[in-house]
Amino acid sequence: MPTLKSPVMRTVDVARRAGYSVQQIRNLERDGVLPPAARTTAGYRVYGEVHLNSALAYRALAAGTGPVEAKRIVRAAHAGPIARLLALLDAVHAGLDRERTDLGLAKEAAGAISAEPIADVRPADAMGVAELAAALGVGASTLRHWDAEGLVIPDRLSGRGTRRYSPAQVRDARIVHQLRSAGYRIDPLRTLMPQLRSGHGWETVEAALAAREASIETRSRALLDASAALRAVIDLADQATPDRPTSA
Repeated sequence: MPTLKSPVMRTVDVARRAGYSVQQIRNLERDGVLPPAARTTAGYRVYGEVHLNSALAYRALAAGTGPVEAKRIVRAAHAGPIARLLALLDAVHAGLDRERTDLGLAKEAAGAISAEPIADVRPADAMGVAELAAALGVGASTLRHWDAEGLVIPDRLSGRGTRRYSPAQVRDARIVHQLRSAGYRIDPLRTLMPQLRSGHGWETVEAALAAREASIETRSRALLDASAALRAVIDLADQATPDRPTSA
């Protein structure tokens, strides 16, 4: 709430400094992201530093973790206990750390696969479903799913319909397995696999991984920006309610 040490601001002042519209500031107050504003005798809203920092924290957090989680975090900063707020922030940072780890593995996999020519296969590499599933560490049902989706289509032994993967198809399965592990979805892979078989398409993979890396960095920077505003919100809340609990 506004105090003697907190400059009084109008809705438009908070909106301008936070980079929002007046209506968005009102919506954030309605949603509990900003604490309730004081009112003048004429009924006008009066905001203080806690409101501005709440809006700034939400804006950065929304860029870093999405609007739904951002609202949860800023509300926790207002409601306490502080331990809950810290747990929410830790979970967001842990998620980004996992993404960074997965991205590193994906880049290594892409580099290893791209360095191995598509044509570099041997007749002895042909496999049945059970053999290939065991080699990749996936279930036979996964291979059947890739077949149904047109990603890796094996040969069929005449008369029995038994799947048999040629050396080239084994390599396709390895590529699909690595890219699926790296987060590639089925639909993009349908388009990508024919390009990879023809010796093209790695530019697409590399561009997607670079975009993912840039997204992680942008979100990490946004969380860094949010930390200063959140600390200000916590400090101002502690000043307003010195008996506020710090743990559940």
